[in-house]
Amino acid sequence: MAAVQSIEYRGVAAGYGQTRAVSGVSFTVNKGERWGVLGRNGAGKTTTLAAAVGLSDLQDGDVLLDGQSVRGMPSYQRARAGLGYVPQGRDIFGSLTVEENIISAIRGGTTADALDTAYTLFPRLKERRRNGGTQLSGGEQQMLAIARAVVTRPGILLLDEPLEGLAPKVRQEVMDAITRMAAELGVGCVLVEQYVDVVLGFCEYVVVLESGQVVYAGRTDTLRQEHAHVLENAIGLRKI
Repeated sequence: MAAVQSIEYRGVAAGYGQTRAVSGVSFTVNKGERWGVLGRNGAGKTTTLAAAVGLSDLQDGDVLLDGQSVRGMPSYQRARAGLGYVPQGRDIFGSLTVEENIISAIRGGTTADALDTAYTLFPRLKERRRNGGTQLSGGEQQMLAIARAVVTRPGILLLDEPLEGLAPKVRQEVMDAITRMAAELGVGCVLVEQYVDVVLGFCEYVVVLESGQVVYAGRTDTLRQEHAHVLENAIGLRKI
């Protein structure tokens, strides 16, 4: 089955239980596009991604994969459809080796091809392939979490703060790999990140959230040229 080619947020309101974290979120990501989600802590960035994969409550509106609503669709079916997700917290199996972690995530294709893809993106993982997950540095664990998502062969990949807690050199290494993945594999990306300059440099399109509401959704260059005040108001950034 071909991986999902688009994800559409259509007037999404989402949260947890009776708590609403975001409302009125609307944007569409097509395969090959790079979108960023910006906002202060607590603005609803993580909740926005979680609504797509079923980890927050979709309270109103809808999320559609290739035009099909995800309502009632279990998280594993969304993943099988080609919606990849790298959550905060470096989601790996600490008791497995690097190679076992990658193999456990493979969906379609051959093991050799999947390992080649993972190790081409992150050569350091090949060097550490026999090491257990708990023996890796924080940066290596994040590389492994991304590699595990990539070998599921997603059409759209959601990344929630993949650079959190990493040293500057490692941040650059991880971001370089994400950039290569998007370009070479044609994966559509939605990147949530606190490093505003990274998001603006990587993403063609940006959604800016303020107190759970979308205050801008559109091209990054238009945001820079015509709506710089949006980031100043939403996250206190005066220069972009």
